[in-house]
Amino acid sequence: MKQVEHTNDERRMLQRVKHPFLVTLWGTFQDSKNLYMVMDFVEGGELFSLLRKSQRFPNPVAKFYAAEVTLALEYLHSQQIIYRDLKPENLLLDRHGHLKITDFGFAKEVPDITWTLCGTPDYLAPEVVSSKGYNKSVDWWSLGILIFEMLCGFTPFWDSGSPVKIYENILRGKIKYPPYMHPDAVDLLSQLITPDLTKRLGNLHGGSEDVKRHPWFAEVTWDRLLRKDIDAPYVPPVRAGMGDASQFDRYPEDHEPYGCTGEDPYADLFSEF
Repeated sequence: MKQVEHTNDERRMLQRVKHPFLVTLWGTFQDSKNLYMVMDFVEGGELFSLLRKSQRFPNPVAKFYAAEVTLALEYLHSQQIIYRDLKPENLLLDRHGHLKITDFGFAKEVPDITWTLCGTPDYLAPEVVSSKGYNKSVDWWSLGILIFEMLCGFTPFWDSGSPVKIYENILRGKIKYPPYMHPDAVDLLSQLITPDLTKRLGNLHGGSEDVKRHPWFAEVTWDRLLRKDIDAPYVPPVRAGMGDASQFDRYPEDHEPYGCTGEDPYADLFSEF
């Protein structure tokens, strides 16, 4: 029943949020076997794919994407929503190169604190790993991990072993910053990827403004970026017209049932679809 609750919560949250850097939910429907969510067609591919091809991003490129994510998190938190699954795989590029955050499967409306262990191991804050109550500040920790990954090509607590080893590294909290990383980036990350909630940017009195005012973001004109009035550093090679999915891996769908008819014993569980 938890999965039912999560699915209905995801639909409700997506229906409520409207922001330039979040996917838009246009509608939902169901047949006798499946649920469907109709969302933006974001044809530029995953940021994950671009990062793997590039190995790592130059400082200005990482800053552009981090700034758009910052604006999206700022909005979600204003709606009392914790995202909880920030990673390159969940960041899509539109045809002009701007980001849209997708996959709200772990997002949750939380006015104060929650205790659920969820998310992707590399990006989890220590208070999540240690099963302590946590708040929206876990998203700012994940932003720090994302920025580090964009600048370095790997996450700071990565381990080739098991998730348990990653959790141990997170709780140990030791990070090696490469010599090529800009000092302002190191300073920002040291204030985002900190286990001390009284020092973590985004969780202080100034909230998201503390993050936006950091020297690493000094060149960002936030209101212009929100209007997408700043050119993206990379424009995906999307073919003219509608429906080009060439920037994504191919997943055969011929075997997937669609428009199934017949008795649906679970229809009442998803009455809002």
